[in-house]
Amino acid sequence: MSAPDVAASLRALEQLPGVADAVIAARDACTELRWHNALRRRIPEAAAESRVRGARASAALEGAEVDVYTVRDLMRGAVAWPTDDDPVMHTVRAAVQCTAETEHVRALVGTSPAQALARLHVGAGAPLLPADQVGRPRVGDEDSRELVEVGSAPSAEEAAERLRGLADVVAARTQAPALVVAAIAHAEVATVRPFVRGNAVVARGFERALLQETGLDPTGVVVPEIGHGHEGVAGYAGALAAYAGGTREGVALWLKHCAEAVQRGAVEGLRIADAVLAGRLT
Repeated sequence: MSAPDVAASLRALEQLPGVADAVIAARDACTELRWHNALRRRIPEAAAESRVRGARASAALEGAEVDVYTVRDLMRGAVAWPTDDDPVMHTVRAAVQCTAETEHVRALVGTSPAQALARLHVGAGAPLLPADQVGRPRVGDEDSRELVEVGSAPSAEEAAERLRGLADVVAARTQAPALVVAAIAHAEVATVRPFVRGNAVVARGFERALLQETGLDPTGVVVPEIGHGHEGVAGYAGALAAYAGGTREGVALWLKHCAEAVQRGAVEGLRIADAVLAGRLT
């Protein structure tokens, strides 16, 4: 499909029932956040805290609940990672490293999405997989057993083909609504499951970076992961399963879920900005 055709298809998705209004609400929330007084001079501080809260929420969606103080200390190096073989902390580390890497792949995600995905997976996959499976898509008969609620993962060959299609979606980001592009990119990575493990964590990181690169969240203070977790793991997986079903209604449900996630993430960003302004961020 040509780039204009992909862009036209993405614009058409915005016209699905309820999607346009949800996209507008998310965009307005991001605009309100952008003009917060704290973000005139203290964007790095607020963006760093957004990554802390995003990593914690992303880990929680993987079933690993840790308090925000612990995540903050781990991300800034105030405490060392535990050395024991704790699966919960391995999952937290995957989310922390992947979310931290979004700061560095922001410039790559639009021009080289495959490279951005690989770098995000180095962060997410290193605590979970053997070294030879980190930072690369599945090959041969390698499978992914993640997100079973969505259905069986496609073969490695089909996953590679879908990733090539993802590059076309990302390339259309200047001609289609940024939120729709980011939502479809997120869903494709999460449902195609190109990696053996760490797919949903990478998908959320990729969406975060893409929201920033497209200009919808230029300060990087929105916390979309909190919005994705608003209805818990079941709500998030259910929305992805609806998308994977391929119906108009299912795709619309996912797009509205993502728009609401960004809107809630922008509200969380306002809380962060308020705390920064008041000097209450610890």
